[in-house]
Amino acid sequence: MPKDFYQVLGLSRGASADEVKQAYRRLSKELHPDKHKGDKAAEERFKFVNEAYEVLSNPEKKKMYDQFGTTGGPGPGGKGSGGFDFSGFADAGNFADIFESFFGGSRSRGGAREERGADREMELSIDLPEVLSGARKTVRVTRERTCDFCSGTGAEKGSEIVTCSECSGTGQISRSAQSFFGVIQQRYVCPKCRGSGRVPEKPCRKCGGEGRREEASELSIDIPAGIEDGQTLRVRGEGDAGRRNATAGDLYVTVRVLPHKVFMRDGTDIKNETTISVLDAILGSDIEVSTLHGSVILRIPEGTQPGQVFRLKGKGVPRLNTSRMGDHYVTVKVEVPKKLSRSERKLLEELRDIRRQ
Repeated sequence: MPKDFYQVLGLSRGASADEVKQAYRRLSKELHPDKHKGDKAAEERFKFVNEAYEVLSNPEKKKMYDQFGTTGGPGPGGKGSGGFDFSGFADAGNFADIFESFFGGSRSRGGAREERGADREMELSIDLPEVLSGARKTVRVTRERTCDFCSGTGAEKGSEIVTCSECSGTGQISRSAQSFFGVIQQRYVCPKCRGSGRVPEKPCRKCGGEGRREEASELSIDIPAGIEDGQTLRVRGEGDAGRRNATAGDLYVTVRVLPHKVFMRDGTDIKNETTISVLDAILGSDIEVSTLHGSVILRIPEGTQPGQVFRLKGKGVPRLNTSRMGDHYVTVKVEVPKKLSRSERKLLEELRDIRRQ
């Protein structure tokens, strides 16, 4: 049997969380004790698979495992897989915490546990005008959902949920290991019930006893007004369903605000440029400009200079979770005509002569 968690799951080092999950799902169904009754080799391999998944599915434990690697000795992870109880020794808590993080065990906390569903992540794009008032987006998400055949229990119809025979309902398996400290009590999550203490008498034919199945479904997500590009929304309970009706994970949605062809966003302010004629700049004028709130009239005073910026108060976007509104800033560009008619040239020459007097 391989002595490396990655080898146990048939993966190479650096495998992603999804790859770990897929490998575990495939092997756990393939090696489930109900399919190999009396086969000790399959049962032992099933235990290795569960121990490997306990570490590699947890980001902190996986990071520690990747850092320290294997060390040889019993179990796939090195010198004993599971949590060591170092009580009675100096710095016992630190030793125990290290081994817990590394091997995925528990320091005699006891009690069955529920297997919460994993969190999911996704990105969602919106247009800049949707930032103004918010939006509701319907997306299609692939995730673990509660099995509708067994209603999430994991049990075949007519079958019951019974106490796990492997751990007698405790959710943990205990064994002793000899070390230079003496005999150390080692505990790890029960591979048969995976810590819940209970198992289906007969696993559901659709989900294999998991109580959940991967499927694609539509989900409506409310985007609040004023959201910034790159901000992440947490949608509670919309991640993966928990195993056998345990608490569901959350969905984290990173919002991307698409660039606009006319407007540029700067926090809660909006900026753009508009072009006016030389005469409008000299004499002044009222011009129509576009904003996210619709068209408005901007008064251009006489003598306006190229690059001058005008402020349209309250015509920006709102600050997230407030009623405060940003402003819209218009930068004026002055267009100088390349060609003039005879009459235009004559008038401008007369104007130049007047200004020289």
